[in-house]
Amino acid sequence: MKTRLREHYDAHVVGKLSEEFGYGNPMEVPKLEKIILNVGLGSAKDDAKLLDSVVAEMARIAGQKPVVTKARKSISNFNLREGMPVGVKVTLRGARMYQFLDRYISTAIPRVRDFRGLATRAFDGRGNYTVGVREQMIFPEIDYDKIVRVHGMDITFVTTTDKDDEALVLLRELGMPFRGETPVVV
Repeated sequence: MKTRLREHYDAHVVGKLSEEFGYGNPMEVPKLEKIILNVGLGSAKDDAKLLDSVVAEMARIAGQKPVVTKARKSISNFNLREGMPVGVKVTLRGARMYQFLDRYISTAIPRVRDFRGLATRAFDGRGNYTVGVREQMIFPEIDYDKIVRVHGMDITFVTTTDKDDEALVLLRELGMPFRGETPVVV
């Protein structure tokens, strides 16, 4: 099943990137490989209800079951023991990835208060882009009455390129609203 954003990528983005960067083969054109959603919960070790709530919220947001991440080693200053739950993460690929990206761009980002665009300096030097979300309530799937605690999350967009400028053009063409630019309407 091809999503709306995947069809836009195939029809427009591949040609635009090929033209701008001089790719001869369509397989050279960078593409979105996966999207990783990560919530760090330091207090999850003390509150099992909070962990269950976050797992349920992430499942609603992502459309698939999240994985509970556990501490790799003990840190006595934080009262943390090896194997204790410290977060929740989901890795999206394929159609679910494009569906999430479409919902994030068209529905969640416009719900952020005082939004002025995403920063272009959040690339990691290897073509990946990470953005932080302060509240999970920007996603329409979240029911306000069932929230145990407001928390944020990190969203990482992993591309197949290792150059930040190519990844920036790819994400811009997919519709990401970067600061100081007019957004591309998909």
